[in-house]
Amino acid sequence: MLRLHHLPLCPFSRKIRLVLAEKRIEFELVEQKYWEKSAAFLQLNPAGKVPVLMVEGKRLSESGAICEYIEETCPNPPLLPRDPMQRHEVRRLMAWFDDKFHAEVTRGLLFENVHKRLMNAGAPDSRAVKQAARDIKHHLDYLTHLLESRRWLAGRDLSLADFTAAAQLSCLDYISWVDWNRSDSLKNWYATIKSRPAFRAVLADQVPGFPAPAHYADLDF
Repeated sequence: MLRLHHLPLCPFSRKIRLVLAEKRIEFELVEQKYWEKSAAFLQLNPAGKVPVLMVEGKRLSESGAICEYIEETCPNPPLLPRDPMQRHEVRRLMAWFDDKFHAEVTRGLLFENVHKRLMNAGAPDSRAVKQAARDIKHHLDYLTHLLESRRWLAGRDLSLADFTAAAQLSCLDYISWVDWNRSDSLKNWYATIKSRPAFRAVLADQVPGFPAPAHYADLDF
């Protein structure tokens, strides 16, 4: 069985969990408090980051590369389209959420409000939180723009782009930082994707000291 070293409120870990579950690949979860920098974990990944996926004794790191490996070794159901242009759009949106959205929104809201407390790393940086709270509005509007002309984020089919975005948003939804009333199309998209069986384990997550809001696991909000 595969073993995934993860952190529950880590969007990159959640992305791998969702993709594995969507493809019905069995895996074992090992929670890893990466900030403790244990020697055992640093041997698994010298970068000291989660997720790390163990496959037949081999260590896979970096969520984007892990997703590509999963897609190549377990192509059904497909989460990358065959058409090169459509594949590019999926990868572009994955990079958007892994890099831009995470840097401008998730880091300021999740790291400052949650991870710092878990790490005993001091109080949140109020300026970073305020900036991220402003920036998330622009990102939600961009998602709305995409979904007004597409069934899924990258086109007509569910893809890695949707799970990448949903992983980021689900972490922020856990701490009530997503205004779902801002966009009906965005809310309907998220309700659809979080209703998939792949989302069940993520919606069951509980982080000590940070109870999930009532709507978090409600498939109808």
